[in-house]
Amino acid sequence: MPLYHTDDQQMLHDTASTFMAEEGAIDKQLRHWRDRDCPDGFGHALWQQFAEMGFTGILVSEEDGGLGMGHVEAGIVLEEIGRNLTPSPFLASSVLVASALRHGGDDVRGRWLPGLLSGEAVYSAAIDEGAKHRPERIACRAERSGNGFRLTGQKDFVLHGASADMLVVAARTSGSDGDADGVTLFAVPRDAANMTHQPVRLVDSSVATHTKFDGVDLDGDAVIGEVDGGREVLNAMLMAGRVGAAAEGVGVARGAMDRTVDYLKQRKQFGKYIGEFQALQHRAAHLYSEVEIARAAVIKAAQLLDGGSEQADLMASVAKAKVGKAAGLAVKEGVQMHGGVGMTDEYDIGLYMKRDRALAEFLGDQYYHAGRVAELSGY
Repeated sequence: MPLYHTDDQQMLHDTASTFMAEEGAIDKQLRHWRDRDCPDGFGHALWQQFAEMGFTGILVSEEDGGLGMGHVEAGIVLEEIGRNLTPSPFLASSVLVASALRHGGDDVRGRWLPGLLSGEAVYSAAIDEGAKHRPERIACRAERSGNGFRLTGQKDFVLHGASADMLVVAARTSGSDGDADGVTLFAVPRDAANMTHQPVRLVDSSVATHTKFDGVDLDGDAVIGEVDGGREVLNAMLMAGRVGAAAEGVGVARGAMDRTVDYLKQRKQFGKYIGEFQALQHRAAHLYSEVEIARAAVIKAAQLLDGGSEQADLMASVAKAKVGKAAGLAVKEGVQMHGGVGMTDEYDIGLYMKRDRALAEFLGDQYYHAGRVAELSGY
């Protein structure tokens, strides 16, 4: 398939671009909530607007009341979120959790999807159990208890964990910590007893939690998919999240690049705009090429995921690794070409560097995914 958008996708891009630039702008959202030390890190009124625009249901089927679109379309919205550094639970709620709920039964979908579609609820996923993303190892346990399960363990880096009305939790129901089988996904409601959150504000001003489950009782209806068969659902959720995070990373890279190029056209030294210096022109041209290659990798990964290709998992890691490098280059070049003022809070370029650092670690950094590419390619 061509690595550009169809007419319908371009219309969605135009809508999302205008909306994020106006309603999700840095001064209106990121700086506003950061400067007020907001415990959520985002605005619920904006999330309601996401719902009114239909964005929250992009990956929800039409039968369940959503738009029934795909990961290419979700990536279009995420790229604009990244480009404007718009704080929102879209990646966690409308990509990660929505992808998991696709595999749930009628009861699970009927209970949780309406809140997502209306924008009245925020959801998140609790997967990682350490400083680094290593979903191959699941130690958090769910043991049989009566007609349900009792959940015990801890999850780290749960994005919006304290704000979430429900968490999709990956827990072990059989086998040892490193086994591929024996994993089950649970929908854990916010009011579950014996669940506690330790909020941590990340470098980009978003809020994640260390979430502890100290004997959380769940009924059988909390299971998403099959008991002991959750690894397939987890992998599908991770693929969707990785492609989504890569799409947002492309937006961060493009936003940083746009601001850098604008600065090159405005800043004068020795009576000339610094954008006229050939050395800086070469660096800007190289950056543009790297960002466009990364963007093409993301579109390809999303297309393969939408098409159900066996290569989607490989390409998701290719995209995450490539975007990690390209976005890292974009924010570093941006700060350097801004000079000393790039290190001040007055200029937005530093905010892009902070967002890149948090997003690069989410669902695996470039080194983790470069390793996966090698493994999946037979090395």
